[in-house]
Amino acid sequence: MSGAIVRATGGTVGLIVLAELASRTGLVPALPPASRVLTRSVSLIGDRGFLTDVAATLGAWAGGLGAAVVVAVPLGVLFGRLPGLEVATRALVGLFRRVPAVAAVPLAIAVLGAGTPMRIALVCYAACRPILIHTVSAVSDVDPVTTDTMRVFGLGPLGLLWWVALPKAAPSIFAGIRRAASIGLIVTIGAELLSGGAHGIGVFLTRSQSTGGHPATLLAGALWAGLLGLAVDVAFVRAGRWLFRRHHAPELTP
Repeated sequence: MSGAIVRATGGTVGLIVLAELASRTGLVPALPPASRVLTRSVSLIGDRGFLTDVAATLGAWAGGLGAAVVVAVPLGVLFGRLPGLEVATRALVGLFRRVPAVAAVPLAIAVLGAGTPMRIALVCYAACRPILIHTVSAVSDVDPVTTDTMRVFGLGPLGLLWWVALPKAAPSIFAGIRRAASIGLIVTIGAELLSGGAHGIGVFLTRSQSTGGHPATLLAGALWAGLLGLAVDVAFVRAGRWLFRRHHAPELTP
């Protein structure tokens, strides 16, 4: 076991012990014992209602992330290969980057309702930003010497894009998708918290809070939300390392 894993494990155990002591000694009376939260977290694994909520969240997240990839990658390639177009749309893209997705929840509810389509649209909106930024930067940063050399060998604009620009840009584009995946999951749960609905982790958290007297269940749901985000990030890191094992891609490190 590496030193980093030992330190991480020790820090986690220490935090759990401190939380347990803070609750048991009455230092934080509203905080349920950490042991009770962990026990409730384990019991949620067999809770069909909670698993349905997790599936609903993952479905909205995956749909929004997939839509963002379909929209942002081609736009990023277009902006990266046509600098004039990127300059012309820079102000609009800058405004788009600075409006948080959560601020658009009321408008999204008014237009699409409080169901899954609204969550998918918000995730797509939030996830497009990092994917677009990474794609534009990566495509426009291709070595001009390589491009000129391949042009001498007869490659046209589409050939240069397919055989030169995209392979070089792929690790950075994937890094943008990885970042968008984490942001998208946060936005999904946040939208569920604000809009309600039938199913979702955010709905589960709201329901646990509104029923009262179940802080351990609320914290257990929040713990699973954090673990789900960690699992998503680890999965993307491992996928990136496998897909681009021949590339040096520091963005794909945890």
